[in-house]
Amino acid sequence: QVQLVESGGGLVQAGESLRLSCVASGFTFRTNTMSWYRQAPGKERELVATIGITGGSTNYADSVKGRFTISRDNSKNTVFLQMNNLRPEDTAMYYCQGARVWGQGTLVTVSS
Repeated sequence: QVQLVESGGGLVQAGESLRLSCVASGFTFRTNTMSWYRQAPGKERELVATIGITGGSTNYADSVKGRFTISRDNSKNTVFLQMNNLRPEDTAMYYCQGARVWGQGTLVTVSS
């Protein structure tokens, strides 16, 4: 079964950190670019970060540059999103995406 399962979301205060994880199964993880998206209430889903197959190439939305870091461990079929200095505007459902598959999402809530 092809799937992505996210974890690590939660409720934090502004300035704190969270680390999201996404475990892939059912496809060849190491040959796929992986991405994190987010969708805030009432807003469209937006791309947060993307990582290439070796982890050597990454791209970020301007709104998270310098605060978020995407990484991957191909030996564990896992992609991560380290989120530092969180802001209330980072509150959203965060989704992992790759190989035309979407995870179910993990909720991040940042209080001011």
